[in-house]
Amino acid sequence: MAPSTIVLITGANRGIGLGLTERFLAEAAHTVIAAVRDPAHATAQALQKLPKDTDSRLVVVKIDASIEQDAHDAVAELQQKYGIDHLDIVIANAGIGYIFPTVAEVKIADIRNHMEPNVYGMVALYQATRALLKKSAREPIFLPMGSSAGLLVNHLPIPNAAYAPTKTAVNWYTIRINAEDEWLNCFSIDPGHVATSLGNRAAQAVGMGDHAPLSVQDSCEGMMQVFAQASKKKYGGKLVVYTGEISSW
Repeated sequence: MAPSTIVLITGANRGIGLGLTERFLAEAAHTVIAAVRDPAHATAQALQKLPKDTDSRLVVVKIDASIEQDAHDAVAELQQKYGIDHLDIVIANAGIGYIFPTVAEVKIADIRNHMEPNVYGMVALYQATRALLKKSAREPIFLPMGSSAGLLVNHLPIPNAAYAPTKTAVNWYTIRINAEDEWLNCFSIDPGHVATSLGNRAAQAVGMGDHAPLSVQDSCEGMMQVFAQASKKKYGGKLVVYTGEISSW
């Protein structure tokens, strides 16, 4: 049996997370850890029916990105119950975006609600998985999910005062994690404006129609190509678009 590449993906039961879970399971000799808020939910249960390639397997664990302790508990479960002794790739995909107000209109509670999973949850996931990433036999990857919404140089002139600042914060953490851990390849990936529930809400909020322009399939296939050629030298500390293009911050 070939050595297994171990990938952990949060928010793995829908949207981009589901698309990436499907594609990693289709690769030979992969252990895919699908982290979901509620493993008992029908969408989480359905993950077990996904097709798998040779020597690949699926493990489902609970990680609610809004609960700081969840990632630490999940890592302990992975080690004790499933014998996971390292991680090769961790994709911090879980996040929310449910309202797109102006700064004058945004409620502090809504900013806080977005920060909790999108920023604090990402940092907690990094801290919880860091030791297992360091045990990887390859150059491990920690991958926060980025977005053009968080850009400062090419700032998008649309109201987005709850979600967008969280992605700006993610950009900062991406740079610092990559700088502080010389053994780790940390870069953010911009999946594009994808037709997920979040992406479609954003499209509707800014008058782009009912659906975002990019399919989950096209976004995920592009990201898989990025992962295949990723190195710290090439992508570390950068925001990489699903097309492979490096974006300004």
